[in-house]
Amino acid sequence: MAAPQRTVIENCAIATVDAHDTEYASGHVVVAGSRIESLGAGRAPGDLENVGRRIDASGHLVTPGLVNTHHHFYQWITRGLATDHNLFDWLVALYPTWARIDEQMVYAAAQGSLAMMARGGVTTAMDHHYVFPEGAGDLSGAVIRAARETGVRFTLARGSMDRSEKDGGLPPDFAVETLDGALAATEATIDEHHDPSFDAMTQVAVAPCSPFSVSTELMRQGAELARRKGVRLHTHGSETVEEEKFCHELFGMGPTDYFESTGWLGEDVWMAHCVHMNDSDIDAFARTKTGVAHCPSSNARLAAGIARVPDLLAAGVPVGLGVDGTASNESGELHTELRNALLVNRLGPHRESALTARQALRLGTYGGAQVLGRARETGSLEPGKLADLVLWNLDTLAHSSIADPVSALVLGAAAPVTASFVGGRQIVENNRLLHVDEDAIARSTRAQARRLAEIAARS
Repeated sequence: MAAPQRTVIENCAIATVDAHDTEYASGHVVVAGSRIESLGAGRAPGDLENVGRRIDASGHLVTPGLVNTHHHFYQWITRGLATDHNLFDWLVALYPTWARIDEQMVYAAAQGSLAMMARGGVTTAMDHHYVFPEGAGDLSGAVIRAARETGVRFTLARGSMDRSEKDGGLPPDFAVETLDGALAATEATIDEHHDPSFDAMTQVAVAPCSPFSVSTELMRQGAELARRKGVRLHTHGSETVEEEKFCHELFGMGPTDYFESTGWLGEDVWMAHCVHMNDSDIDAFARTKTGVAHCPSSNARLAAGIARVPDLLAAGVPVGLGVDGTASNESGELHTELRNALLVNRLGPHRESALTARQALRLGTYGGAQVLGRARETGSLEPGKLADLVLWNLDTLAHSSIADPVSALVLGAAAPVTASFVGGRQIVENNRLLHVDEDAIARSTRAQARRLAEIAARS
């Protein structure tokens, strides 16, 4: 077989986010095909063969690509609504609109969500999609198609809801699936789309929505399905004080104990938010290696509270970052979460020692890969790993006087992305997406947002 073509990136600062937090003030990265071949200080060896491209990355910081661990893509077309609500009131306000989505809307919304993340340095994304109105079309397929076109690595967390208003839940009765229907559709999605290989571009997780929108039987059987199929599990957990009260009233126990009783703690599980956790809850997550998707901007937008991220990390809990749905985080990109994870957690009891800039970067890269079960393949810059990496331009007015490049990236304004690679394939150049038309996506999402609003108003 012909040797893979090499791409050489040099003269750049490098933050590898490996186990030793190795950094180079001026170094190089050699990509061979889809993988990182080598990296180190100084310029790349001059005798490398089959070099197709050399990039002079002076003034740049190279990091692993960002990994988003929690999102709801469909919400891109309902941004800016219910802006002064807490979680439960916000859900009640928006569920009737969300229940009118269809395949065309979901595809456009997924394009918008993915485009915003990818142009901001995300190379691995996920979507927790849990609203499946009857007759809406192939919503999972629409999301996966948008991810494939954008060029990002992707996990679809195939969600579900079967507890509606008549059963004491929040979604309207017409917005949920049956238990058997949800399980069958989830299994079919795994069979059709999940790729377990090292360099997979598409994977699927089992993801009932939340304790207050899902029956106990769907939680139990969902966990059994995931483990029978060898895929990961995802849901919302301990997001608000209202959720904790709901769990105590309905199940006679708090969220963490409820999750454990239904088989939902384990190293193959990650949960979004985990804001309201006591020491016992954190110990349970640490003992079982259950992961957490920390969503600081959404938690602030919905007044949910401040997650105990320093305590989770100190206990050994895997933690990544999530945008969450853009109906509760209108910016929809992950750099904001790097910055807010650091700043918001410093408002908590640990104050200035809560998180460092490098810990925030780790949350957004290796931590996210760990939470998604892909830390062997991505999340750090190491020989043999997939070439998922980003060149951040720090030679700008916004960053040029900050000597430390990692602090410039995390604490400074959002840095321009000169280049972003997924498996060695470039998907962003000079802050523009290479494989999809951003302007066309903007027009499409605007049209679908108006269409959904009109349908919801008539209903």
